[in-house]
Amino acid sequence: MDFNQTENQILITQTIRDFAEKHIKPYMMEWDETQHFPVETLRALGELGLMGIVIPEEYGGSGFGYFEYITALTELGKVDGSLTLSVAAHNSLCTNHIFKFGNEAQRRKWIPKLASGEWIGSWGLTEPNTGSDAGRMQCVARQDGDDWIINGTKNFITHGISSNVTVVIARTGELLDSRGMTAFVVERGTQGFSGGKKENKLGMRCSETAEMIFDNCRIPKENVLGNVGDGFVQALKILDGGRISIAALSLGIATGAYEAAVQYSKEREQFGKSISTFQAIAFKLAEMHTKIEAAKLLTYQAADMYMRGENINKESAYAKYYASEVAVYASTEAVQIFGGYGYIKDFPVEKHYRDSKLCTIGEGTSEVQKLVISRAILK
Repeated sequence: MDFNQTENQILITQTIRDFAEKHIKPYMMEWDETQHFPVETLRALGELGLMGIVIPEEYGGSGFGYFEYITALTELGKVDGSLTLSVAAHNSLCTNHIFKFGNEAQRRKWIPKLASGEWIGSWGLTEPNTGSDAGRMQCVARQDGDDWIINGTKNFITHGISSNVTVVIARTGELLDSRGMTAFVVERGTQGFSGGKKENKLGMRCSETAEMIFDNCRIPKENVLGNVGDGFVQALKILDGGRISIAALSLGIATGAYEAAVQYSKEREQFGKSISTFQAIAFKLAEMHTKIEAAKLLTYQAADMYMRGENINKESAYAKYYASEVAVYASTEAVQIFGGYGYIKDFPVEKHYRDSKLCTIGEGTSEVQKLVISRAILK
C-alpha cells in the first residue's frame, strides 16, 4: 500500500473541511438536541459527490476508490459522527447493495438518484428479535403471481422513515436456511410500506434510526435483487464492505477527539504551565495517537484488499472491531483530559464520547467481530 495521500484525497479533505465550517458545525448541536435529520445537508453532500463516492461515473457516482471513501468518512467523522453514519449507511449498504447485486436495469433505475443525493437510501436486515441472529428473521415475503408480498417489521434502521428507497432482506424460505432469504428494493410510497417508531438515542442523534413496517406490501418481481434465496449471502458480503465504513467513521471520531484534546492540553494551564507538559496527560495523548495509527493501518489494509477483490471477511472484522473500540477509548480519554469541561456540551468531546459507542454495536457488535475473527483463525 502507498500511504501517501493522493491528490483526490487531499482535495476531498479540504472540500469537507470547508463544507463542515459553513454547513455542519454551526448547526450540529441543534440537530443533536432536537434529533433533527438534516436531509437537506445530505443532499448538499450529494452535490459534492459524497453520496455515491465509490459508484462509477456512468451511474452518476464519483468513481473513486475506498481510500477516498475512507478519507471522506474520516474527515466528516472528526466533526459530526452522526451525519457521517448516515453518509456511510447510504453509500455502503443501500447504494452498494443495488450496485453489487442489481442487474443493469435496476442499476440504471435507482443508483443515479441515490448517487446524486436526490434520493436517500436505507437498508433493512435487523428486526426486533433478530439482531446478530439474522437467520431467525420473521419478516417474510411470498410470491403472488408476478408480484411479491412482504409482511413484517425491521428496526434500528438508518433512515427508516425518511429514505426514498430501501433494500430489505426478507425470508422467502425455511427458518434458519441461509438460502431462504431474498433481497428486495422497495420505494417509499409503495402501498403497505411505512416508517414506524423513531428511536430516542444516546448518541448519533441526527442520524435517523427507526422502524420500517411492511403490511401486505406488494412489489413487482423486477424488484428482486439477484436470485431468490441469495439475500442473506448478499447481506454478508455487503456487511464486509460496511465494516470498512464503520471503521472509517470510528477513525474520524477518534481523531476528532484526539485533536481536540491535543489543542486543549496546550491551551489549558494549571500550576503555571500547560497541562500538555504533565507526563500523565502527555502519555494519554501518546497512547491515543498510537491506537489511532494502528486502527488506520487496519482500515486501509481492509480497503486495499477489498479494492483488489480479495476476501476481506477477517480483515474487515479486524478493522471494524479495533477502530470502534479505539473510538470509545480515545473519546473517553479526551473527556478525561478536558476534565469538567469535557462533560458539558460547549466542547466537542462530549458529543464524540456519546457518538462513539454506536460504533461498537452497529453493523455487528465487537463480540460478533471477535466471532468472525476467531472462526477465521481456527478453521
